[in-house]
Parts: sequence; structure tokens; C-alpha cells
Amino acid sequence: MKYTDINFNKKSILITGGAGFIGSNLAFYFQNNYPKCKIIVLDCFRSGETFSNGNLKSFGHFKNLLGFKGIVISGDINDKKLLKNLEKNYKFDYIFHQAAISDTTVSEQDLMIKTNVNAYENLLKIAINHKANMIYASSAATYGDSDRFEVGYESPNNAYGFSKVMMDNITYEYLKKDLDISIVGLKYFNVYGPREFYKNKTASMIVQFGHQILKGLTPKLFEGSDKILRDFIYIDDIIQANIKACKPKKSGIYNVGTGKARSFEDIVNILQNELEIDNGKEYIPNPFIGQYQFFTQANIDLTIENLNYQPKFEMEDGIRAYISEIKRLFKEEVK
Repeated sequence: MKYTDINFNKKSILITGGAGFIGSNLAFYFQNNYPKCKIIVLDCFRSGETFSNGNLKSFGHFKNLLGFKGIVISGDINDKKLLKNLEKNYKFDYIFHQAAISDTTVSEQDLMIKTNVNAYENLLKIAINHKANMIYASSAATYGDSDRFEVGYESPNNAYGFSKVMMDNITYEYLKKDLDISIVGLKYFNVYGPREFYKNKTASMIVQFGHQILKGLTPKLFEGSDKILRDFIYIDDIIQANIKACKPKKSGIYNVGTGKARSFEDIVNILQNELEIDNGKEYIPNPFIGQYQFFTQANIDLTIENLNYQPKFEMEDGIRAYISEIKRLFKEEVK
């Protein structure tokens, strides 16, 4: 399905983080819909390296790109020599910047700021020099403890959320200039869908609960999970927002969610219904009280107005579309 009247054939597109969850979905969107466009994927593919919290430094995985026919470059966006070579050897029309340290539990603040903030500005300078429209991943983590999910009410409570606020601040500064390009930051809410599996423990609870149920286990929910509400958004709606951000009515920062908050209890109920397996539910104390968002719900009024974005997937629709992939992953990947 095409989300815009832009013809991307014969255009050159850079996708950073292109072997990750959202980046790889973008790569296949362009490959499937615009076979004559040139797609360059840049990713810091996973190695055995971990942060101090024990989690992998990169979630980029070759299996997310099986069937991809474009150009793949393994590299770190902090590598200024690499960025210079990209700027010199290509002429980009669009840059989709998805690469980041996205693990909210990472404590290496220096590397978080270098990777998420400073590298973004370096890529933005390439976009300006190439006259390439920039679309980048911001995050609902910028809202943190805020009780108002509108741009301008950010209150981050971890280094990741802070880094995304700093990215947005850079955007605002550049938008004061007379630029020939558009710059759009997209604050993703809780995204789920195909190609997230290799995010390991940071993958959505939808795929994690799905695999618990298929294992015959009883899903474990925090006490009061019917009152823990989040804005869960299916990957196809995230791709829609990215594509529509290529031709915005107005540059800026926009929320990308459904505008509806749903509970973790809803997730388990829908999964059990779709999988036709009911193992009941087990409730456990929530150890994260005080450092845990109990409610998120995107205000998408400006996203609708300026990006012509319209979410298509209710949670029931998204999980139903995802079920066959959850089953395939369980059969082929879950050990």
C-alpha cells in the first residue's frame, strides 16, 4: 500500500538503523512499492558487545533484511569518517534516521548523548548539504512523568528520553534557518509488529506475551494491569507516518500513536482469543512503581493536520495481523 503521491522511483534513500525493527520495515516498504528507488541501509550490526546493564549494544540483525536487494553498509553513526564517505559517495533525496541507542535502561550517558544527539546533528548537516528531507525517530519517552502527551510538555525521566528531547531541540534551532528541506521528528509511542523480535528483552510485550502463551505458560501481569494503559501502535501505522512525513504541510515534531490508550490486560485477552489458548493470568507485584509510566496516550491532532496521518489499526487489528508472524517466530526462533 502506498501512503503518498510522491514517486520515490529513481530517488536515493538513506535509512540509518536499517537492520533494526522500524528501519528494516521502511526498507521493505520502499523496495516493495518503488522497485527503481535506491535504498542504502546503514546499521551498526550486532556483535557480542554489551552495555553495563548486560544488554546488546546493537539490535541490528541480518534476518530483518533477508530478501533485501539494496545497499547494506555496516557502520557506526558516531564514525565521522564514515559519514564523510557517505556524504561524498552518495546524493540522498531522503534520510530516515532510525539509528539510536534505544534501550531506556542504559546508564552510559556519554555514549547515549554522542550517539543520539551529536550524530543526529552530523546527519542533519548531510541532509542540508544534499537537500534531502530528514525524517527521524524521536520518542514518547520524552514525556516521561508528564501527564500531558503533547509536544511542549516533555518531562523525561531517563537518559534516553533526555537525548530525544535534545534531538528535538536541535531540530527547532535548524528550523529557524531558511532551509530548502523539511525536517520532521516523529515521537513513536509503543510500537509492535514484525521484525521487532531481535530487540530481545526490549521487544514489545505483545510478542513476549504471545510466546509465553504458546509455550503453555500463564502470562504474568503486574497487579492492576487493567489500569496500566499505553498507546500501542502497529508498525504499519508507523511506516505510514514516516512516508507522509516526507511531504509535510509543516516541518516539526509530531506524535505517532493511535490516540487511544489500551491496557496490558487487553493485550493478553486479545492474544488468548486469537491464539485460541487460555492459560489464565497470574498477577505479580509491580517492582517499578515510581519509575514506571502508568498511562500514555498520544495527542495526534497536529499529526493528522500537518502530516495527513490517520491510524488504521486498532489493537485488535494489529495483533490479528501479527499473529502468523508470532507463530512463525515461536516455531523457528524461540529456543
